[in-house]
Amino acid sequence: MIRILLRALIFLLSAALGLWVASLVLDDLTITPSGFLTAVVVFAIAQSVLSPLLAKVVARGAPAFLGGIGLLSTVVALWIASLFPGGLTIEGWQTWILAALVVWLVTALAALLLPLVLLREAKENRAGASRSKP
Repeated sequence: MIRILLRALIFLLSAALGLWVASLVLDDLTITPSGFLTAVVVFAIAQSVLSPLLAKVVARGAPAFLGGIGLLSTVVALWIASLFPGGLTIEGWQTWILAALVVWLVTALAALLLPLVLLREAKENRAGASRSKP
């Protein structure tokens, strides 16, 4: 159960980082402070549902495209998140392409590195707790 919660936390944190970084580097991508949480949750849920679904569909018909599933699911998840009013707004086709690339790259790196950071902190906390016991 803890692993599932930890994976969900990492997924939400990586989505938040990806959307936040994209909003910083792309002028035509805006996320309102009040809509940030909604955009992150909607994006994370859409991404977690779409990735395996698209991978299954593409694997049957065109396995050569499996590498692009992450980018494709990112674009679709961004589009779904942008449908919710007051949160994520993306203007221009160039921004859509760049947003997909930035969000995909940042979320992939965060999903890779966050477990290392979180597990290291948990390990250090356990080691500190065991040292403080008499």
